[in-house]
Amino acid sequence: MLTILFDGIAYGMLLFILAVGLSVTMGLMNFINLAHGAFAMAGGYITVLLMQRMDVPFLVCLPLAFLGSALLGGILERTLYRPMYGKPHLDQVLFTIGLTFMAVASVDYFIGSTQQIVQLPEWLKGRTEIGEGAWMLGMGHYRLFIVLVCGALTIGLQYVLANTRFGSRLRASVDDQRVASGLGINVNVVFLSTFAVGSGLAGLGGALGAEVLGLDPSFPLKFMIYFLIVVAVGGTSSITGPLLAALLLGIADVAGKYYIPKMGAFILYSMMIAILIWRPQGLFVRKGGK
Repeated sequence: MLTILFDGIAYGMLLFILAVGLSVTMGLMNFINLAHGAFAMAGGYITVLLMQRMDVPFLVCLPLAFLGSALLGGILERTLYRPMYGKPHLDQVLFTIGLTFMAVASVDYFIGSTQQIVQLPEWLKGRTEIGEGAWMLGMGHYRLFIVLVCGALTIGLQYVLANTRFGSRLRASVDDQRVASGLGINVNVVFLSTFAVGSGLAGLGGALGAEVLGLDPSFPLKFMIYFLIVVAVGGTSSITGPLLAALLLGIADVAGKYYIPKMGAFILYSMMIAILIWRPQGLFVRKGGK
């Protein structure tokens, strides 16, 4: 039981890092980016290709996956996304879902549809067991590594958004762009930085999740619904809600697949529907939020 709980927490933390960029763009920038999973896929393929073709160590590939995905996100934000900020949400959905299919087709054409394999370092392949019987806790070293990395990123992200000048400028830019510009805030640079960091976090999540989730060209489509569940259930006014939603989703998904695999998806979506009926705006909403 404890092993299932631990694996569910690790899975949930990974989903949070993958989805938090989408939560920021939807909640703070008011932009629906359904191509978010493509940036996660980019980070995963950057890691796989660097390791397979250039023998770059895994730990070096992780920051490179973040930087590569952030750079790609920054370029696309300046060239393709920015003109869509003022468009209706339906236009944003159609535009970004089109980008997703283009990314899937491009990866399939240039790299192939084969499932990619990540060779982890030996020190991440082991497993530690604590206790005995039903209460034995089995911790895979790689899943423990995921929990530690994602936990540190979560704390850092919360601090940046809540306690730094950049976080204040981002909230001001979202609340009223004209007033923020009048106060000397470069709104375009704030949005560019936010979008790039969100894309970079997705890329890092894709790099970390390549071994756990699998990596192939259908990755953005396969996990799009999970990203949307995290954002919808957790709300978009803070990162606390998506974090809790991701942990609930991860634990429910792992437990459902273990105990009743044929009903796992039914339980997952039933829980989502119940939460949204109870809290239509998500688990955490800013005071005065609508």
